[in-house]
Amino acid sequence: MRKIKFIALKELRHILRDPRSLIIAILMPILMTLLYGYAINLEIKNIKLAVLDFDGTADSRELVGNFYNSGYFVPATATASVTDPGMVLKTAGAAALLIIKPGFSEKLAEVAADPAVALLSEDSYELGLLVDGADANTAAAAASYAGIIASRVLKQQLPPGMEIPGVNISTRILYNPDLKSSHFFVPGLIAIILMMISALLTSVTIAREKETGTMEQLLTSPVTPRQIIIGKVIPYLGLALLDGFLVLLFAVFHFGVPFIGSTILMFIFGVIYITTALSIGVLISTLVKTQQLAMMIAMLITVLPSVMLSGFIFEIKNMPTMLQYITYVIPARYFLLIIRGVMLKGAALAILWKEAAFLVLLAVVFLGLAIKRFKIRIG
Repeated sequence: MRKIKFIALKELRHILRDPRSLIIAILMPILMTLLYGYAINLEIKNIKLAVLDFDGTADSRELVGNFYNSGYFVPATATASVTDPGMVLKTAGAAALLIIKPGFSEKLAEVAADPAVALLSEDSYELGLLVDGADANTAAAAASYAGIIASRVLKQQLPPGMEIPGVNISTRILYNPDLKSSHFFVPGLIAIILMMISALLTSVTIAREKETGTMEQLLTSPVTPRQIIIGKVIPYLGLALLDGFLVLLFAVFHFGVPFIGSTILMFIFGVIYITTALSIGVLISTLVKTQQLAMMIAMLITVLPSVMLSGFIFEIKNMPTMLQYITYVIPARYFLLIIRGVMLKGAALAILWKEAAFLVLLAVVFLGLAIKRFKIRIG
């Protein structure tokens, strides 16, 4: 640990001797959060829909079939619980939950038998729809599409031109009731920015030693590759955590993104994610000889995959199968679920432990490759 401490102090001096780069490293995440937080606004299809059918009739099953055959909704990856319907949204098993209460078929029969009488009836029927508001675009689309599909099904029971009597759809949006896009995109931006900044910071660390000719001094020191790599990562871990803290404050107080989860849990997840990103940067640094090339490679293999293949913009389930497999090695894929789950849903470790485990695995793999790749010799 004493040797690692001296290497970390040496790397810290490198950082402090370049105040312009330090300012850029701190200001860039905030500026990117501001720019993209306002600029990005997308629509989403293929919404995962879970169903609780308490009516259990042919009419209710036909209604569910109309939802799934509309092209807007797909079956959920998890089954909704009767005792805790909202859990399927909290665990991201579904983006919306359709609740069909008993009496749906009877109401349709009443409408079909005598629409005029049904129109005068004071007994109304409501279809329930719970929507995950953590994804504002999905929530807005789900609420809109559900209303259109339900109305279309019900109008089939009426003569042409007659309005729908006695049947309404009641929508409740969870986790982001105001459907603000910033509540969805800004937490995702934090994941993208931390990946980019962390990888860029460490991608030049070994390459700088080679380029400036100080590698000889490092090679003659009585230290192991593991001590060198860990010592160089520690200062950048602190700087990246500072970046993450500033961006998180900016997201909460400027964009009004809620933070209802555990701060300690978010800090632990952040350390794991940043360590993974820093490890990628160090691995790149061990493979190239110049700082410029290291930064170019870092931008190429971190920013583009994190934006395009993490689920930040495009749904992973809509990608070609080959790309879906590639997303498993994209750290941002897991941290996107973590940061949105903690900030917007208050998700706990019991829900997010799988994503955290994948990040730990990736951190160990990348850091191990960097240590193995680092050669105690010039060249």
